[in-house]
This record gives sequence, C-alpha cells and structure tokens, in this order.
Amino acid sequence: MIIYLTLFCVFAVLFRVGSLLISLRHEAALRKSGAVEIGRKNTTVLAVAHVLYYVCAIIEAAFRPHDAGPALWLGILLYLVGTLALVFVIRLLGPLWTVKLLIARDHVLVKHPLFRWFRHPNYFLNILPELAGLALILNAHTTFVVGLALYAVPLTIRVRQEEAAMRARFRDY
Repeated sequence: MIIYLTLFCVFAVLFRVGSLLISLRHEAALRKSGAVEIGRKNTTVLAVAHVLYYVCAIIEAAFRPHDAGPALWLGILLYLVGTLALVFVIRLLGPLWTVKLLIARDHVLVKHPLFRWFRHPNYFLNILPELAGLALILNAHTTFVVGLALYAVPLTIRVRQEEAAMRARFRDY
C-alpha cells in the first residue's frame, strides 16, 4: 500500500506542477497584452494554503495506517473528478486560465454550459474535490477537516473577488 500511496503523491504533485506551468505560460501572455491582476495578496494566501494542505496531508499519511476501505475509494473518485474537471476547465478557458485572477483587455466571457451550471467550476469541481480526495486517499482526516476549513477562507474571498471583477467587466454576467 505504501508504494501506491507514494506513487499517488508523486503523481499528484507533478500534476499540480504541470498545471502551474500552464498557468505561468498563460499569465505571461496575458500580462504582455495588458491584463490586470486582482487580489494579489489573496492569491499568495491561496497558493501557500494549497501547498501546506498537500504537505500536511502527506505528513499525516506517514503516521496513519492505510487500507483499501470505502474512504480510499471515495477519495480516488473525488480526486479523479477534480483532476478531470481541471483539465476540462483549462481546455474551456484556454489562454484565460491561470491560478491568478487576471482580467485581460480583450477578456471574453466564456458561456459554456458548465459555467452556467457551476458558477466557479475551477473551485467547486476541481480544487475542493481534489483536496478532499487527496486527504481521503492519504487517510489524513485532520488535514481534511482543519485544512479544508482554513482553505475555505481565502477561497471564499477569491470567489467574491472574481464575482466582482466579472460583474464590473461584463454586463450580462
């Protein structure tokens, strides 16, 4: 079981690093074309919270027994949903997708049905299932409860910032 958990952790970290590299590429292009960043301090808090959540879950996993019980399978399902959602959102938003809140000069409102059904799919279909799934897979119950509660604070701020920015930019938002 330890080998599988180690491989999962390596995959999860590499997947997040890969998404960060995509974000950095998109950010550079957006900034070059005059995009404006909103909520810079909160973005930093979110990034630190994300890294700390992973670190805490991995450390907690090292001190807990693991088995292939229902929590593990629920965690795998949640993590897969989060991962697939991230890939889908990146494809839908294309060069507008970053981990930062950037509004481009020529920003277009993406009207795909996913964004009508879930106002913020990157947060609610990717990040929350990803973090919950990670903790369940690693049997990191303390990280799951405390970490998600703490993460919810900057995430709520981010959602409010994004809502305000989009309403200011688009009348039909």
